Amino acid sequence: MSDLIYPKIALAENLNSGLRNKHTWYEGIISNAHVRAPIRVAVVHPCSPESVAAAIEAKDEGLIIPILIGPETKIQAAAKSANASLSDIEIISTEHSHAAAELAVKMASQGKVDAIMKGSLHTDELLSAVLSHDSGLRTERRISHAYIMDVPAYPKPLVITDAAINITPNLDEKRDICQNAIDLMQALGVPKPLVAVIAAVETVNAQMPATLDAAALTVMASRGQITGGIVDGPLAFDNAINLNAAQIKGIQSPVAGQADILLVPNLEAGNMLAKQLLYFADADAAGIVLGARMPIILTSRSDSLRVRLASVAVAKLLVESKNTAPKGLGT
Repeated sequence: MSDLIYPKIALAENLNSGLRNKHTWYEGIISNAHVRAPIRVAVVHPCSPESVAAAIEAKDEGLIIPILIGPETKIQAAAKSANASLSDIEIISTEHSHAAAELAVKMASQGKVDAIMKGSLHTDELLSAVLSHDSGLRTERRISHAYIMDVPAYPKPLVITDAAINITPNLDEKRDICQNAIDLMQALGVPKPLVAVIAAVETVNAQMPATLDAAALTVMASRGQITGGIVDGPLAFDNAINLNAAQIKGIQSPVAGQADILLVPNLEAGNMLAKQLLYFADADAAGIVLGARMPIILTSRSDSLRVRLASVAVAKLLVESKNTAPKGLGT
């Protein structure tokens, strides 16, 4: 297991041991990203104090060279409200958020930036520009969102996907979501991620489409249609992340009880699961959009500095992975 995000512990002895403190792998991700040169990031419509502060924080940490795109007067007002200086940051003024998104995508397609970062516009507005047929950022992959979560009670990073973009993905779309998440974990230093395809039960039931998709994805991975990870399902949430639950039910699986990735059946399930972990389990969640020709950083107004920097650091490591192994982002 990689030193990048896994602490040097006896993982088998610590799985599901009830750890209750925040872990250190976010700091490991950020530290690893620090050793690389900063990437150029188009920050789209950073017209709130939180969004402009997030870009400045990442710049001050040496992670990015931000280019702020949006109405300049609003950006300046947001920076003033955040008590932040923009003296050495490039600003490209646009009339409104839609124009900012279009310009950021154009700059990305021309190779002028390495990543895109969402500011204070709606996610749908930004992704609409990314997914435009003439954007130059689309690939054969479906784009998807991933939360890289630090859950105090779980002894390693946990990716939940998709909880923000794909509402009711079909089997082919789930294949792409799964592959995107595997490539993400490999970029973070996990050579063979364990993917649990989640359903309400761990047996195939013709009345429950999620179990059928899970079984199909398991077979697809065994036939090479999904690569780089070990995929198993259907698995219920408890036996995907808890060894005791899996053993009690007699589940024989290389993934059960120790998943790196939870592939959820639909957006509603993923969103509720992620937010339950955030608010009931004191988890942190760095957010990233995958499947385009470059990563798209999504941060929330409620994110801590630690989470904001982790989201940016993940994008930076994905850029590095893409440069050394193009398959990492579906190109």
